[in-house]
Amino acid sequence: MSKHFVPEDLPTRIQHYIGGQFVDSVGGETFEVLDPVTNQTYATAASGQKADIDAAVAAATEAFENGPWPRMKPRQRANILNKIADAVVAQEDRLAELETFDTGLPITQARGQAQRAAENFRFFADLIVAQHDNAFKVPGSQVNYVNRKPIGVAGLITPWNTPFMLESWKLAPSIASGCTVVLKPAEFTPLSASLWATIFKEAGLPDGVFNMVNGLGESAGDALVKHPDVPLISFTGESSTGQTIYRNCAEGLKGMSMELGGKSPAIVFADADFDAAIDSTLFGVFSLNGERCTAGSRILVERSIYSKFCEAYAARAKTIKVGDPHDPETQVGALVHPEHYDKVMSYVELGKSEGRVLAGGGRPENLPEGQENGSYVAPTVFADVAPDARIFQEEIFGPVVAITPFDTDEEALALANNTKYGLAAYVWTTNLKRAHNFAQDVEAGMVWLNSHNVRDLRSPFGGVKASGLGNEGGYRSIDFYTDQQAVHITLGDVHTPKFGG
Repeated sequence: MSKHFVPEDLPTRIQHYIGGQFVDSVGGETFEVLDPVTNQTYATAASGQKADIDAAVAAATEAFENGPWPRMKPRQRANILNKIADAVVAQEDRLAELETFDTGLPITQARGQAQRAAENFRFFADLIVAQHDNAFKVPGSQVNYVNRKPIGVAGLITPWNTPFMLESWKLAPSIASGCTVVLKPAEFTPLSASLWATIFKEAGLPDGVFNMVNGLGESAGDALVKHPDVPLISFTGESSTGQTIYRNCAEGLKGMSMELGGKSPAIVFADADFDAAIDSTLFGVFSLNGERCTAGSRILVERSIYSKFCEAYAARAKTIKVGDPHDPETQVGALVHPEHYDKVMSYVELGKSEGRVLAGGGRPENLPEGQENGSYVAPTVFADVAPDARIFQEEIFGPVVAITPFDTDEEALALANNTKYGLAAYVWTTNLKRAHNFAQDVEAGMVWLNSHNVRDLRSPFGGVKASGLGNEGGYRSIDFYTDQQAVHITLGDVHTPKFGG
């Protein structure tokens, strides 16, 4: 496929969606949106400022305080959530085309995103119908029950790596809980987020429940975080941005859920299923162009198999197909934006002084015609990387991996825990006792034993240390978007000490 594919009916103008209407910024501000294969501007997007956030929060507040959504029975809400899921699946081909065009993700990997997004809505539709709350009885004297109620307007700030699907992770539980929302999508990839407006409208979601303001973090994101009528912020993104949001939320004592960066280790012991470990650790860092927070970007290998592993891993990495994201044969596409490409390439250059290059190390050769200026990076493998190297310690967020040897279980654990991050960890061993002990000792919010990142929506998702604050997933998401009010009823005589009189 040599000609760059452009989806039909591509918008040249992307607007906000507030109170059921597509609108421009109050002050007319815009920003340019690039396509990462040519790095040419294909659209201008409305750039949200404080005035636009104010309008969106006002619409969301009105819908929360006076609209039907928070007061609907769970089954009524669930019926609409299931219609949303059906509409997402019906858009699968269109969504995959738009997502690939906007992000540079390979089309085969973009195709699964609609199904995953739909499943988030189905899952929370089921959960709110089946959900029960606690009641506690003291026979003859007291009954206490929990009254769960949505908190209010939720501010949702989402990243650019798999935008539509990651938006669904926040939209589904917040809306299911009865909250209303203001979504601030990532500025690099605003294209697919506009689909939500039409999907929600046609599914029967009342106007004002979902609002979206496009724009930069420094303007739209900042105004949303600081808005006095937004009691909740859910953010997925980079750790330093998370720190800024944390500081800004403190002023209003806001609820926060943050899934931040990662430098996740994949630990391969000598007794591992070697071929499966190679397959999984390749997929774990090179799928989604390496632009995934849970990427296993540090591979720690037991010394007795280290040379064999490095050789096999590098040989496979060299054969990964890099090219046009719309080509079904492509396994690694174009990075999302020139700014991000420059960052990743700076780490590739740095890595040449911090490790031994086994594969990649620059731009790929033989790029498709017309895509020579695209943000392409060859899958890059560094071996013999020291634990204090920057490419071992810092999140690169691209198709770059560091491989380091270890001799003992204790050393493997020390290396695994030797970063500020703690999002995910992957352990490869056939020793059941070692697997469980290592999993419980590693500093990571999520651990996968003998597999890559396979999600169960019922389980907690989140990180420790610099990788996040709080967990979402299953009931933990519902807990975040709701207040649990304790109501106490006396059944017997009340014995109160008499003060005064």
